[in-house]
Amino acid sequence: MLVRGRMSTPVITVEPSRRIMDAMATMKQNKIRRMPVIDNGKLVGIVSDKDLLDAGPSDATSLSVWEINYLLSKLRVEEVMTKKVLTVQENTPIEEAARIMVDNKIGGLPVMKGDELVGLITETDLFKIFQELMGARDPGVRVTALVPDTQGELDRLTHVISEAGGSFIAFGMFDGEDPKNKLVTFKVTGLGEEEVEAQITPVIERLVDLRTCCS
Repeated sequence: MLVRGRMSTPVITVEPSRRIMDAMATMKQNKIRRMPVIDNGKLVGIVSDKDLLDAGPSDATSLSVWEINYLLSKLRVEEVMTKKVLTVQENTPIEEAARIMVDNKIGGLPVMKGDELVGLITETDLFKIFQELMGARDPGVRVTALVPDTQGELDRLTHVISEAGGSFIAFGMFDGEDPKNKLVTFKVTGLGEEEVEAQITPVIERLVDLRTCCS
């Protein structure tokens, strides 16, 4: 899966000369939390709702509400935006975009096609992907288990489920408790909880959680 398949597009952008109060109104109206800043067709920054809110005086200020509004009316996006913008190309794998966002503690990345802004990938887009990956909206028996991190173990696990008449609708693998194992979470249909447990017990290290979920 590549970024271009999950990015938000078209992108709502803002000019650096716009007043921050106007930018805040645009974000509120469109229910978004960040906007790329475009100047003459070129990406020059990114501004978030936090940037705009932090631009205002603190609660301890002695200024009147009229004075505060006057000061805010003078501030422009270019004064509060982040100028060193991290971006990804549209053909970037989605997990690479997620890694960049996590490593840099940011909630969104402008998506480029060469030098052209074509989209925006955000933490919300990633949450939607995770929801699909784990079959959050699909009913079934959900299992979390530790399995040995050795060749062939996943094949054994999926084989016993398949042979018993179960069908996988979601499967994810995560770091285990130590380097010798992995944590797997999957969801299956066609089998009940007791049947699933009976089938997988011989091929896993430990059952962490098992439940029927989602309607």
